[in-house]
Amino acid sequence: MRFTLRVVSMVALLACTGSLSAQTLPAGVTRGASVEGVTEYRLQNGLRVLLFPDPARATTTVNIVYLAGSRHEDYGDTGIAHLVEHLVSYGSPRHPDAKAEQAARGAQRNASTSYDRTNYYESFPASDENLAWAIDLEADRMRGAPIKREILASQMSVVRNEMERGENDPERILFQRLRSTAYLWHNYGKSTIGTRSDVEQVPIERLQAFYDRHYHPDNAVLIIAGKLDPARTLGWVAEKFGPIPRSAQPIPATYTVEPTQDGERSIVLRRVGDVQALHVGYHVPAGSHPDHGPVRVLMDVLTGSPNGRLFKALVETKQATAVGSSARGLREASYAVVEARLRKEQSLDGVRATILQTLDGLATNPPTAEEVSRSREKLVRQAEQALADSSAVGFALGEAAAVGDWRLVFLQRDWLRSVTPAEVARVAKTYFVPSNRTVASFIPETEPLRAEIPPAPAIETLVANYKGDDVVAAGEAIDPSPAALEARIQRAKWPGGLNVALLPKQTRGAVVRAELTLRFGDPEQLRGKRATSMAAGTLLIRGTVNRSRQQIADELTRLKARMFTAGGVGSVTLTLETVRANLPAVLALAAEVLREPAFASVEFERYQQQQIAAYEAQRGDPQTLAGLQLQRHFRPLPADNPRAVLLPDEAIAGLRAVTVEDVKTFWREVAGASNGEFVVVGDFDAAAVQQLGQQLFGSWKSPRPYRSLPREAVKAEPVNELILTPDKANAYFTAGLQIAVTDAHADYPALALAGYMLGGHSASRLYLRIRGKDGLSYGPSASFTVAPRERLGTFTASAIANPPNIPKVELAFREEMERVLKDGFAADEVERARNGWLQSRQLQRSRDETLLSTLQSQARYGRTMQFIADLDRKVGELTAAQVTEALRRHFDLAQVSVFKAGDFKKGAE
Repeated sequence: MRFTLRVVSMVALLACTGSLSAQTLPAGVTRGASVEGVTEYRLQNGLRVLLFPDPARATTTVNIVYLAGSRHEDYGDTGIAHLVEHLVSYGSPRHPDAKAEQAARGAQRNASTSYDRTNYYESFPASDENLAWAIDLEADRMRGAPIKREILASQMSVVRNEMERGENDPERILFQRLRSTAYLWHNYGKSTIGTRSDVEQVPIERLQAFYDRHYHPDNAVLIIAGKLDPARTLGWVAEKFGPIPRSAQPIPATYTVEPTQDGERSIVLRRVGDVQALHVGYHVPAGSHPDHGPVRVLMDVLTGSPNGRLFKALVETKQATAVGSSARGLREASYAVVEARLRKEQSLDGVRATILQTLDGLATNPPTAEEVSRSREKLVRQAEQALADSSAVGFALGEAAAVGDWRLVFLQRDWLRSVTPAEVARVAKTYFVPSNRTVASFIPETEPLRAEIPPAPAIETLVANYKGDDVVAAGEAIDPSPAALEARIQRAKWPGGLNVALLPKQTRGAVVRAELTLRFGDPEQLRGKRATSMAAGTLLIRGTVNRSRQQIADELTRLKARMFTAGGVGSVTLTLETVRANLPAVLALAAEVLREPAFASVEFERYQQQQIAAYEAQRGDPQTLAGLQLQRHFRPLPADNPRAVLLPDEAIAGLRAVTVEDVKTFWREVAGASNGEFVVVGDFDAAAVQQLGQQLFGSWKSPRPYRSLPREAVKAEPVNELILTPDKANAYFTAGLQIAVTDAHADYPALALAGYMLGGHSASRLYLRIRGKDGLSYGPSASFTVAPRERLGTFTASAIANPPNIPKVELAFREEMERVLKDGFAADEVERARNGWLQSRQLQRSRDETLLSTLQSQARYGRTMQFIADLDRKVGELTAAQVTEALRRHFDLAQVSVFKAGDFKKGAE
């Protein structure tokens, strides 16, 4: 049975968002193609502008993409595109402190560098003022960014720290080594972040030259998506970007073509670690080639869970703990990779043999029609779900533009829809051959088989007269203020015991999200059952008495839905997403998952092995270990206490002691819907959901009364401890202090704002000191959090850094905290932070995912949006003196505990 999304015509959409005819376009602006609500415009200087109005969103995203990435770097310039990204992010003549301005507007912002492009974006609460400001910022730093020696010097340690962070992950390094071995000449074989010698020694003149060569309007695509008026927006774009001249010289094109690989290659990486990994890569066509669709389907046929060939051959047989794959579609000839993870005691040689036999066997045992259909439908559903989110589409358009044209977003979806078993068999036979593989040894052959990679087709031919699907229903615009949201929310307590909160509203693509949390047990019943409770929650989705794991996955694909279950200690949460028409069927499936789980032995054993492997991977991770030790310091409980903080080896021991029969018995003793929360946000019939929900869960009683696990701040003597993690290039610093306040305490608003000003955004005190001034860390942060109705406030600060720099990070942290405690916050500092904090909260309330978690918390604690409104009001009225006094009352630097994890022995040497 097929379901059709509600659609509106392009004419209707433009009528409600502001149409732009040729007569109303700003001078010098021409209109181009329009596909599924996205319209292209061009300025005379060559700038391409994509507008994607979505009146249902309360946010707007401005994303500018420069067609310059690591592919465009010269010899000795590796990492230069990424370095330029850091300098451009600083600001411009009209916006000298861009990050502070972004924070003041509550904007989520970032920048990133990839092989074919660099992008900068801001996502902010929708308003004409914010949008005009963002357009002006991006126009000003297109040609006016501060590419200066002193700024480069301040960023050098930050970039090195970012580089070292990647060095901590052996699998990430393994993937880099695979690429560098697969590509002998093309820049796709080089890491985007570059090599240390180039990054540390590059002259500022080289960065200036790269910036001057590539940062021009005729080498950029400006994408604006979300709530916007097209006419006004295009007017601002023309005003700010129009005067910028196009490049005086033709922007140079790259011309290196990777030669056809002529034999198998291999790489062995030896580093400290606790798990093994194997990657097998093949050259494949560019993302603009129609073969990209069949290649992606083939990847899922091989590694999709739970029915992929390699999943069944390796994970089900316990040869490996996990498999995965990727098929990166770049502008030029790309690559596809199959991955496997396994524990130390598992055989790497056996896994390699199984993978290669499976891949080589594709020629004689091609994917079946059933396999192709399952993977194709799953990938199409994922593409359609992504296209229902205008914010996500805004970023996808930029990626597609870097590949060749923004319309590839829709073409690639169309290619997936039409993939046939014959096409999948053809790409397997053409590209997945031994001589095109990077993993094994060279073997001479009399008649070598070669994989000739076709060139990327002419983009103009592909996209000429392309129209795409009908425009997806745009949804409705709603006011994200607490009062307006509360007026829409329907709250109830069902006779069975569940607390319910429903927020119906029209959404783009008629998407609806729901979350059901069940709470059970008491402190005694849960004692020693931590691993059992978490296993039960995870295993629920892996099969029922009537359906296998694969059948559940197939049904979710048919219903255009996603569903996840997660186990906690004394709780389980089921999260789902689907479309309006299918919500009843998906809820019925959710009830089956929760009420009739199979807890199959094979799935339990698979979960057990995967979770043990995950814990083993944490043994040497600095961030995990330091964070756990800080939590453990504040929560010194015996291992059998359900709220105990366990280190990796302790968690492994607890999980090994659990059997599948333990899980079944536990679920029988605790499962029920007498306690918990059910929340729904999106496009749905509230009355129908109320009725169906009570039918499905109303009579499901918990076997015994529920009592929550008590939590309260404890007196912990301050400590300062080092944790050694050998062979880790990046270290982790974290500091914490427990404060016995609740979110109802009179000082909570001031403490929350103080945490935000200290380390909650990119213009905060610790961020500006540790990253901006000292250049020690890529990502310092701090926050103050509380638990509703529990005296459990916690202040935490953290930063990553090179091990020898960790003492400097700690010194900077202490100096900044001493300074604020002594001198206090300034009035203008509080005003900027207050405005940014309030706007960021408004931005969060415009997102359905955030609303879902907010409503869940309110349903649990009997609150409404009035609590949020009151908090916003209290924060809005705070003075600098009040914030300072509250911090001084509750924060004692002498009582702060510090944990530092890293390879400090190597750093000392």
